[in-house]
Amino acid sequence: MSQAALRIDPFRNFNFLVEIQGIVQASFLECSGLEATTEVVEYREGGDNTTVRKLPGKTSYSDITLKRGLTASAELWAWRQAVIEGTVDRRHGSIVLYDLDNRTEVVRWNFTNAWPSKWDGPQLNARGNEVAHETLVLAHEGITRV
Repeated sequence: MSQAALRIDPFRNFNFLVEIQGIVQASFLECSGLEATTEVVEYREGGDNTTVRKLPGKTSYSDITLKRGLTASAELWAWRQAVIEGTVDRRHGSIVLYDLDNRTEVVRWNFTNAWPSKWDGPQLNARGNEVAHETLVLAHEGITRV
């Protein structure tokens, strides 16, 4: 079979799990914020008046936002509450993307030293019939793809 005949489909975005050190209940509806940005430092070199050199500066990572249906489990709430009370419990974790066909792991992003910086509770409506959701935002110090 020729190279042109091989078809490689991209992975689907809905088949994922979030693993957080010490948290058992971690199935989420949405996960966003997988982002790393490196600052561009402009540098003018003496004698070269026509060009500005661009050097890499510090790299920063976006917060990871997790959204899930509200359940009786209080593990995530307790982790956030500890931060509010002054105890920052930093944890490592992973976001794992699975293959659609046989549910094997295809991509893993590991994040380090995460802690919950924000929690949003559900929007309640007495006339509604939707699932109640909560959102947790994790600040972290780095992400790698394995």
